[in-house]
Amino acid sequence: MSIWITGANGFIGRHLVRALAAAGHAVHGVGHGALDATEARRLGLKSWTNGEIDAANLNALAAAHGTPVRVFHLAGGSSVGVSIERPFEDFSRTVASTARLLEWLRGSAPDCALIAASSAAVYGADHVGPIPETAVPAPMSPYGEHKLMMEQMCRSYARSFGIRCTIVRLFSVYGPDLRKQLLWDICSRLKGEQQRLDLGGTGREIRDWTDVRDVVRLLAVVAEQPPQETFRIVNGGSGRGTCVADIADGLIRQWGGTTAVRYSGIGRPGDPVSLLADDASLRRTGFAWTIPLDRGLADYVAWFRQQAS
Repeated sequence: MSIWITGANGFIGRHLVRALAAAGHAVHGVGHGALDATEARRLGLKSWTNGEIDAANLNALAAAHGTPVRVFHLAGGSSVGVSIERPFEDFSRTVASTARLLEWLRGSAPDCALIAASSAAVYGADHVGPIPETAVPAPMSPYGEHKLMMEQMCRSYARSFGIRCTIVRLFSVYGPDLRKQLLWDICSRLKGEQQRLDLGGTGREIRDWTDVRDVVRLLAVVAEQPPQETFRIVNGGSGRGTCVADIADGLIRQWGGTTAVRYSGIGRPGDPVSLLADDASLRRTGFAWTIPLDRGLADYVAWFRQQAS
């Protein structure tokens, strides 16, 4: 089975390549980043195309390896902050790339199933408790707006042209190989033996933390499920919320330190106070999260220390 992954060189993409290749699939990647043949093979890629997700690259990939049975679309913007600083860049990476991919699928691989990674950022603020997929989207950053635009294009192509698409709205994905965001920042400071960590926000912000190893298993499971409809949206969250302060304390505990944490009390632009998944529809599929937060944080600290040594 030929499977393509856009953004295969990214954080989630690399984990997904390994998982699908280990399951015996022929995995081809397209996106940005220089990967030599040795590194591509080590990841599990049969081929790697370093470039834009456009007709020229997709046609060349299809000519060399045949059209895909499934495409996992992970390419796109990955930072609220960057989307605020450079909104057009984020639009191009998320919205324009999806439009080109959908148009190529329509003309060249209309029977291919598309699994697209979106974000809980489409929900926006003002949510108390678990958020169902039926909640009205109200993004509060260009990042969230662009993810919602991506979803709307997928819905349009599903309705108008029969492209089978599943949107997975991911929440706070963390795990080994993540080299940015909160966990990376805190561990970098702990490595520097800082006696106090100064963090933004209040520490009471709630997020639905999911280990990337569980997330790629979810993506693979979703792709295997028989299609009930041409378009669907699934919350890729656990339904368990943890505040930022508990994450910071957990990392410090796993590190073995006694560093104190102080919060500024000022939230970042584009950051909701709470993003927690209603996982009822996911539970009905039989999927279960297997990596508890304590183990995930311990594994992250162990990975960080190994790569930093």
